[in-house]
Amino acid sequence: MSSSGAILESSPSHAKGRIFIVSAPSGAGKTTLCQAIRRHFPDMLYSVSHTTRPPRPGEIQGTDYHFIGKEEFIHLIDSGNWAEWAEVHGNYYGTSASFLDQGLEAGKDILLDIDVQGMLKILKKYPSSITVFIRPPSLETLRDRLESRGTDKPDIIETRMINAKKEMAQAHRYRHVIVNDDLELATRELILLIDSYRQNRPITRNP
Repeated sequence: MSSSGAILESSPSHAKGRIFIVSAPSGAGKTTLCQAIRRHFPDMLYSVSHTTRPPRPGEIQGTDYHFIGKEEFIHLIDSGNWAEWAEVHGNYYGTSASFLDQGLEAGKDILLDIDVQGMLKILKKYPSSITVFIRPPSLETLRDRLESRGTDKPDIIETRMINAKKEMAQAHRYRHVIVNDDLELATRELILLIDSYRQNRPITRNP
C-alpha cells in the first residue's frame, strides 16, 4: 500500500492510466452520475468498493459493492490490502490497492466513487488523480432528496445531514466542483469534464 504512489509516479506504464474520483454527500446524486459515466465510457474501469454493511434491496454482490464480513475486512487492514478505508455510519468501506495498481499498469482509466476521507487518502498515494465534488444546490434540497428516498430512518437522515455539512466544507480540496441542480445538465458537465482529460485537453479548474 505505502508504495502505491511511488509506483504511479515512476512507472511509464502508468502514464496513460488516470484515476477519476467522484465524491458527494449522500443524496446528492453521485451514484446516478457515476452510472452515467460508466455507460458513456464503457472501457473505463470502475472500482467497486468493499463494505461490511448489509446489501440494500436491489443491490448486487460484486456490482454495487463487494459485501464482506467485518472480521475479514479488519484482517485485510492488517495485511495492507486497502488503498484507503474508513468507518462510516458504523460500517467499514475500502478500496483495493491491487485493483488500482493493476488497472494503472494496464494503462486503464479508473473511476472511484468514494467519500472525502477516501479521496484525501487516495490523493496522497496517487497525486495525479482527478477529483470531482458533486454539490447539491442547497442543504434543504438534499434533505428533501434523502427523505423522498424512503430508505433511512429520521435519525440516520440527521446523521447524513451533519456529515453533508462537513463534506461540503471540504469541496475546495477538489480540483472540480459540479452542482447537481439539474441531473441532465450535471451529467453532461461531468461527461465533458472526464472526456477532456481523456483527450488530454483538461478543463481549467472550476470554483
